[in-house]
Amino acid sequence: MVRNDPFRPAKRVAGQKQDVWTIVNEAATASPVQPIVNMGQGFFGYNPPKYVTDAAKDALNKVECNQYSPTKGRPRLKKAIANSYSPFFGRQLDPNTEVTITTGANEGMLSAFMAFIEDGDEVIIFEPFFDQYISNIEMPGGKVRYVPLQPPKDGAAKNTSAADWIIDMAALENAINDKTRMVVLNTPHNPVGKVFSKTELEAIGALCVKHNILILSDEVYDRLYYVPFTRMATLSREIAALTLTVGSAGKNFYATGWRVGWLIGPEHLIKYVSAAHTRICYSSVSPLQEAAAVGFEDADKEGFWEQSKKEMKDKMTRFCSIFDELGLPYSDPEGGYFVLANLGKVKLPENYAFPPHVADRPRDFKMSWFLIMELGVAAIPPTEFYTPENAHLGENWLRFAVCKNDDVLEGAKERLRGLKRYMT
Repeated sequence: MVRNDPFRPAKRVAGQKQDVWTIVNEAATASPVQPIVNMGQGFFGYNPPKYVTDAAKDALNKVECNQYSPTKGRPRLKKAIANSYSPFFGRQLDPNTEVTITTGANEGMLSAFMAFIEDGDEVIIFEPFFDQYISNIEMPGGKVRYVPLQPPKDGAAKNTSAADWIIDMAALENAINDKTRMVVLNTPHNPVGKVFSKTELEAIGALCVKHNILILSDEVYDRLYYVPFTRMATLSREIAALTLTVGSAGKNFYATGWRVGWLIGPEHLIKYVSAAHTRICYSSVSPLQEAAAVGFEDADKEGFWEQSKKEMKDKMTRFCSIFDELGLPYSDPEGGYFVLANLGKVKLPENYAFPPHVADRPRDFKMSWFLIMELGVAAIPPTEFYTPENAHLGENWLRFAVCKNDDVLEGAKERLRGLKRYMT
């Protein structure tokens, strides 16, 4: 009897190419320019507000906060979220039936896909996309259909707005068929920084209502918007009935390592997300849920939301001044803490020695490697967030995260001045 290879991995994890995070970290380790100024990954360079970290410390001293939480989340946090978001929804949310807590927003989205996607179902996402969407959709057997945002036509020549990344509504409607189960939306958008307008959301929502398609609205950057922000689920009762809204305490309170997220939605959707979450990881971290609850309860009293927004916008302005200085165009973000800069004017040296796994990637991967090795600045190549067919749309851009201390931003700007000698 011949046995199967016991070490053969499942198809869902086999054959994956080296991801961007591994490549960037590899370059950062090998770079002769140290220490690296990491403007790549979207982790914060500073702590959560003191009133939130104090709440986390206090929670660790409470017996009940060191044990399992209810699978749907700690009642205090669900109530705090319901109270915080009810004004946006124009009604009182029920914390027991319309809110569920997850182990970070990413696990919350996986739970949503596990709850509603079966083998052969299709999910539409917009390019560029958060890379975890793909594996999360494919895990339960779903198939991804892609609709690219069209970048600004003059984005290589002058500064533009993130609003100029446009949805082709005809392409979106053409992507819908009888297998379409869900549309995934991200606003404010990573990596573009686009805040989808009310008109755009109404058009997407109308298509979903027409075809009875669920909407997963990833709104993890919902407290960092610099233009008017509309929440998909607030547009109409019909759209709300189809919509799951995703949130993140990590993004809200500068605590990406806490892995506390949530979904808000109607009971007929939330109950199945909760059921999937229970089977994936049972419950989420108790003391940090308690601290996040305090974060919401006291945010208005502390003036935190407005302060957070102002500080991040100031960081964006501070950092982007280097691109104005260098004459490199960028896409001015409407929300979030990422900015896309167009480095088409930067000429990579001929015969530069890129490793094979970078040499066969699009130009932005080479640019990212080059910046790390020669200038000691890490940025993320956005073609990682595209299909190969549409990678050309992002190959001259790099994504920078500005959620860092001001001295780090200034250090990155000083090093980026080294690009002058490579520009025409």
